Amino acid sequence: MNTEAVKAIYRAEMRRTRNTLLQSIATPVISTALYFVVFGSAIGSRIQSVNDVPYGAFIVPGLMMLSILTQSISNASFGIFFPKFTGTIYEVMSAPISFLEILLGYVGAAATKSMILGVLILITATFFVDLRIAHPFWMLSFFLLTCISFSLFGFIIGLWADNFEKLQLIPSLVITPLVFLGGSFYSIDMLPEFWQKVSLFNPVLYLISGFRWSFFEVSDVSMGFSLAMILLFLLTCIVVVGVMFRTGYKLKP
Repeated sequence: MNTEAVKAIYRAEMRRTRNTLLQSIATPVISTALYFVVFGSAIGSRIQSVNDVPYGAFIVPGLMMLSILTQSISNASFGIFFPKFTGTIYEVMSAPISFLEILLGYVGAAATKSMILGVLILITATFFVDLRIAHPFWMLSFFLLTCISFSLFGFIIGLWADNFEKLQLIPSLVITPLVFLGGSFYSIDMLPEFWQKVSLFNPVLYLISGFRWSFFEVSDVSMGFSLAMILLFLLTCIVVVGVMFRTGYKLKP
């Protein structure tokens, strides 16, 4: 394992974040604070609780997942797309490092950024609601697995995209709607029976449900099934990235 190469890629990506703190960190935190004001105060005054959890606290896991998913994808996809766009990726590819080391550098940096953002959002939430975490170990497990999995997914998008429009296509038109429809701001028990069944086909529901269970011990699906889904997604992303590197998909000139 060429640890120096991994560190070099990781530091370069983290340095880029430090140079764009307003866009990378401040903007998502401010946006999440506005969600708390709108949903927690305005709507929360009409919906007192969901499954015996105060509504303002109930939406915290969903808001965290909304930010973590979108930022993990954005950070990882842009991190690998920009070197492709400028042509510097070929210098990395020609260096004596393996695809695993390249992956650890780029995905590790993207996941780290998402973790920092998630922690800041959690801290921000404590200023608006009384928050408790029933199962800190499982909360941290879902948190880490989600950051890593969706950073891998973003890396795949960055490899696949050949222009900036494609880079934003899946996050904007697929991921964000799935998060909003995945129980971020409500329990699917509040929906008519038909839409409850439809919601079960939304993979993001299982992530949010398992994450929320770690906070309040309430969920729309079982915690075990939620954990299995995120592990399956993680494994799938690893396999896809491995195939893309082995075949040189969108990497070879």
